[in-house]
Amino acid sequence: MKYLDFVDFSYCPKGDDLICSFYVEPKGIDIQTAAGGIAAESSIGTWTELTTEKPYLKKLQARAFEIDDNNIRIAYPVGLFELGNMPNILSSIAGNVFGLDALKKLRLNNVKFPSKIIRSFKGPKYGIRGVRDLLKVNNRPLMGTIIKPKLGLRVKDHAEVAYEAWMGGCDIVKDDENLSSQQFNLFEDRVIKTLESRDKAEKESGEKKVYMVNITSETNEMIERAQFVENHGGKYIMVDVLTCGFAALQTIRNRNFNLVIHGHRAGHAAFTKDPFHGISMQVVAKILRIIGVDQLHIGAAVGKMSETRKEVLQNCEALRSEMNGLKPVLPVASGGLHPRVVPALIDIFGKDFIIQAGGGIHGHRNGTTAGARAMRQAVDAKIQGLSLENYAEAHGELKTALEMWK
Repeated sequence: MKYLDFVDFSYCPKGDDLICSFYVEPKGIDIQTAAGGIAAESSIGTWTELTTEKPYLKKLQARAFEIDDNNIRIAYPVGLFELGNMPNILSSIAGNVFGLDALKKLRLNNVKFPSKIIRSFKGPKYGIRGVRDLLKVNNRPLMGTIIKPKLGLRVKDHAEVAYEAWMGGCDIVKDDENLSSQQFNLFEDRVIKTLESRDKAEKESGEKKVYMVNITSETNEMIERAQFVENHGGKYIMVDVLTCGFAALQTIRNRNFNLVIHGHRAGHAAFTKDPFHGISMQVVAKILRIIGVDQLHIGAAVGKMSETRKEVLQNCEALRSEMNGLKPVLPVASGGLHPRVVPALIDIFGKDFIIQAGGGIHGHRNGTTAGARAMRQAVDAKIQGLSLENYAEAHGELKTALEMWK
């Protein structure tokens, strides 16, 4: 079979086909041959005709069935894939095709997963409703912070900063992506002391509080760390879902811990940032939801990260839209956030998301507790339909924050 044999404009995708939407820029070949090449190399074909082809292979043939300028759609029979095996699926649809010399650019923009594949994974255990029930917060976005400085704080100081943030009004405190179990802040000690701070903050504030501890490591070590968190009364774990890998994440989800899984996307921009090459964050979000995260960083459209409003909304849709009965996942907005951008965030995300601010809380000139209060005041103002400036007249922490961050 030649590349062009994998192009079929008359093909009508079946209900259990996996359908990929690609952007492609060919190099030295026409777009139709390029589309056929992608379909061939990611299914049963290759660069030359083969003597080993069998008639029964036809039913596993991928087909490029739509070409619109540089945008192509390819349908893959579900029989090509091992169910419940995301690495296998991605090795096909997002594997060697990215290295083809005849393609100058290739970007996987979207994937429609058939129900047969979706049902072979556990999906989120808690999702939006489960997280809200845990924190007993229903009428506003959840508010979180990241411990800053992200590295270097000793256990005692880490736990104290967490306590100050919770007392200022944060629902959530989490480790940053590169805090693991370094000598200056060992994992077990940090979990014990920070959960003690959580308990103290809950008792004094009358609000539910959670600590997202980063368990990212070698997979067996991650299992032990998750069990340690659960054994010590923790409710949350955080996983650097890309650097530890989809398979490691699935191992953690399949263990069925009574722990909310917070997905951090460290490393994503290496392949999501170029709009013409790589894999979109929308695709990553769908994959992680299917495997089973309960919440996931997806950009903010304001702050220091690069995503546009359109991209963020696409990512939100991937997490919250109907997908074969999977629970919707909480989007997490993060990256350079502070009280002044809160109204814009709520306009973009609605109420079902987490505002995760680091420097915008700990950078407040009056300290972490004041910074957390300022963020919570900004949320309260927006929910009540009031301008930040008017609300700040009676709320000094917010007033100071607005002076600091123009």
